[in-house]
Amino acid sequence: MGVEPIRFIVFIVAVVMSSCAQAGVVSLLDQGQIGEQRSALYSGGALNTGSARDPQKGSSLFIGRREGSFFEDPPAHEPAFPTAGISTIKGSDVQVIRALIRSAESRRDGYDAVQHGARIKPPRAPTQMTIAQIYKWIADTPGQPHAIGKYQFIPKTLVRVVRKAGVDPNVRFTPAVQDRLGDVLLAEAGLHRFRKGTLSRVAFMNNLAKIWAGLPNSSGKSHYAGYAGNKASISWAQFEQVMKRIAPKG
Repeated sequence: MGVEPIRFIVFIVAVVMSSCAQAGVVSLLDQGQIGEQRSALYSGGALNTGSARDPQKGSSLFIGRREGSFFEDPPAHEPAFPTAGISTIKGSDVQVIRALIRSAESRRDGYDAVQHGARIKPPRAPTQMTIAQIYKWIADTPGQPHAIGKYQFIPKTLVRVVRKAGVDPNVRFTPAVQDRLGDVLLAEAGLHRFRKGTLSRVAFMNNLAKIWAGLPNSSGKSHYAGYAGNKASISWAQFEQVMKRIAPKG
């Protein structure tokens, strides 16, 4: 199946999911990746402390609608790609991709970036906070965007990748920890298949664009264009120019 049919199917699924949410049906986004049960950051509006390694219990932040919320009926921000290679990934190609993501998502502040729409910022720079403290900041400041760090993790994604990478929430949100968590998403986007040559450069780029809204897909626009003000912050030509350094053949 080509890229265009896949994109069309994703669009149809998104429309169906949005319609279900408007009808009061529980969102399909509350299901984990590839059938894995995905638990939540919140239960009844309060942070569920749970165990140190598995703070996810209860209902999802993204179920239903909250008036004025940036998170009303969001599109899937986590593509259903197989996970592989959870440990930190090495290689000059990864360094190039990480720099590209920073350029698109967190150019000014990098690892200490906080989504500009957050009215109440974290009490300290993200790299000086533990992941558990970031969870608390999210729980204490509902109704605003919470994308954080170099990779602009949104709350649900942050909880999921922390669990999947086996990171203790009591550790600091350091650059090394952020890279480890970001590598979970790179693996899900198909980095290993891309390296083997079984996933084309263009397909891999489109997969990355499904994770990071600041990256364009092959249409030249963000995969999330029109949702909560999202738009690509670099052009497809710029994106492709950088990626061709890694894989000259598309």
